[in-house]
Amino acid sequence: MIRTWITQHAFVLLHTLKSLFSTPMTSLLSIIVMGIAMSLPTGIYIVMKNVQSAAGQAIDLPQMSLFLKYDLTPQDLANIRKRLEEDPNIVSFQYVSKEAALYQLQQSSGWTDITIHLSRNPLPDTFILHTQASSSESLEQLRHAMQKWPEIEHVQFDSVWIERLHELLKLGRFMILMLAIFLSIAIIAIMFNTIRLQILTQQNEIEISKLIGATDSFIRRPFLYFGTLQGFLSGVAALMIIAFFIEKLNEELVGLTRVYHIDFHLQHLSVDDSLSLLIFSACLGWSGARISVASHLWQIEPR
Repeated sequence: MIRTWITQHAFVLLHTLKSLFSTPMTSLLSIIVMGIAMSLPTGIYIVMKNVQSAAGQAIDLPQMSLFLKYDLTPQDLANIRKRLEEDPNIVSFQYVSKEAALYQLQQSSGWTDITIHLSRNPLPDTFILHTQASSSESLEQLRHAMQKWPEIEHVQFDSVWIERLHELLKLGRFMILMLAIFLSIAIIAIMFNTIRLQILTQQNEIEISKLIGATDSFIRRPFLYFGTLQGFLSGVAALMIIAFFIEKLNEELVGLTRVYHIDFHLQHLSVDDSLSLLIFSACLGWSGARISVASHLWQIEPR
């Protein structure tokens, strides 16, 4: 029984492949069109994922600076370290002395000639913190609490840009969702029309098959295979299009990263994301074929 079932499906699959390659230009154009439709939201998703990954440290571990009062004793510094170690909101911290801060300023700004004539170091000792809190409200509460510490002169944290980045990413995810929904509907509509034309073309064959006792599931099977296979190949085309544009964008980013002295390049889709895209595109092809068959096949009856 199982062997018969496998044989039937293998025969239908071979027949579907033959039908697909019997009209190579038409099939290729349909696959390219659907592949482009699939690549648009996926490409935006990749760009957003790379941007979020690049800014991930800033988002997941926001940074806060504690500027200390000028004349503090080693005991005061030890008290601050102890509080930071005991605070569950603090993931990690780093102490930067006023001397180290001045040296970094000299190296980064090139103001060595100016700073060496200063009567005293104007920079304060600083603790740079990475916090576990991520929302602007919790960060503001933490900043306000630390500002009350007697050893702290000023707590600096700019939460506005993180909030803006969160909102931009939220808007981007919404745009991807809407674009994916509309383009998925378009792909289903393309497949619906493709299968409808096939049903009309093979109307006489379907009538003869029904006359000799073929079931609806037997007649429906080749069209479902065709839709699924074409949807899957559209996903493959989308992956190829995305890979091509990522390579081209990375080539263009070389000059930009050189100017800004940053190391950033777009990563390709992961294996899991690629498999998800292929499965999703195959499901879209199957859905379009299934709806088309359900809408038109029942209208064909032997005369």
